[in-house]
Amino acid sequence: MKQDNHQIVVYYDGACPKCVKDRQNYEKLAGKAGDNVCWIDITGKEEELREIGIDPRKALTELHVKDENQQIFSEMDAYILLMNKVPLLKPLSWLAGMPLIRPLLARIYHWQVNRRLRLSGRL
Repeated sequence: MKQDNHQIVVYYDGACPKCVKDRQNYEKLAGKAGDNVCWIDITGKEEELREIGIDPRKALTELHVKDENQQIFSEMDAYILLMNKVPLLKPLSWLAGMPLIRPLLARIYHWQVNRRLRLSGRL
């Protein structure tokens, strides 16, 4: 898992078609800002995830992002960090961080992810 120190790293589920599509949509919206994002497919990389302090099961159920300072963020914090890197998405990151909206988005996100993983037999 190689990272340029000026990049953020997104650990995503490459075995998930929706996750792959979300990545493609992000890259389209990000344009040049997307050049500073390194995407790592977590599929089959349980040991490497453990070595950097990410529980492989949590990696399946929550987005994880490592920032330029090597700090790992998960769940809504990871989404907010990722959206903040793209001028077009900054208003959404602000909205997602609002006290009443953030927990609602987190609940919806977890429900969708857990449902997807159960339906695919991966959870």
